[in-house]
Amino acid sequence: SVSCSAILSSYLLGERLNLLGKLGCMLSLLGSTVMVIHAPEDEEVTTLDEMMSKLKEPGFLAYAAVLLAACFLLIFYLAPRYGHSNILIYLTICSVIGAFSVSSVKGLGIAIKGFFAGQPVLQHPLTWILVITLVASITTQINYLNKSLDIFNTSLVFPIYYVLFTTIVITTSVILFKEWVTMTIVDIIGTVCGFLTIILGVFLLHAFKDMDVSLGNLPQILQTEQQAPVTHDDKNILIEVDNSSITPEEDKSKVFMIYT
Repeated sequence: SVSCSAILSSYLLGERLNLLGKLGCMLSLLGSTVMVIHAPEDEEVTTLDEMMSKLKEPGFLAYAAVLLAACFLLIFYLAPRYGHSNILIYLTICSVIGAFSVSSVKGLGIAIKGFFAGQPVLQHPLTWILVITLVASITTQINYLNKSLDIFNTSLVFPIYYVLFTTIVITTSVILFKEWVTMTIVDIIGTVCGFLTIILGVFLLHAFKDMDVSLGNLPQILQTEQQAPVTHDDKNILIEVDNSSITPEEDKSKVFMIYT
């Protein structure tokens, strides 16, 4: 998602992707690979009744209430005021709603398996609740993602959205499915390091997007920085005045001027 959107936007939309942006895409891909290697396994949930019991747990209900409150605050208060100037507003809405879409997809996947196994999933109320939730969440995500793409750079929108969305999904999985209970310390550290690598890659892609850095001009940039004049913060600068016209007899004396 991060690499493809940034690269394709540079070629198809004419948006700029410098050397640091390409390095950020590579780091995001590397971090995603590390996360997949150390990812926790899903806790086995095979029926809609088990899914319903998971959704009714107090921890997930409190978490869902917080997400809904944050989403309403972003949509009705922050988005009309700061959505056109702050890239995080619309993308945070998409990411928060993504927690409900991922949970709905998980439940509908179980419902589809049960349907082909001959279970009466169409009569189960959770099936239709999940369908309505999925349609509403995906519609909201598409709406605000398109608004963000209309205003901000595509190569910035998708990486930031990826980080926010992944953070929300990981948190949702931990609370709903308790996927991290059986993980080892090595897998936990690997997952966290992979995610931090993704964040570093997105930072490189976002922070230095306006710099003209490429493999061709990189030596010139480094040489220019090395030859840059040294600036003095002190107000009093002592400057030695070299006068080549001074005779050898007078060469011993030197003149200094103090600028304040």
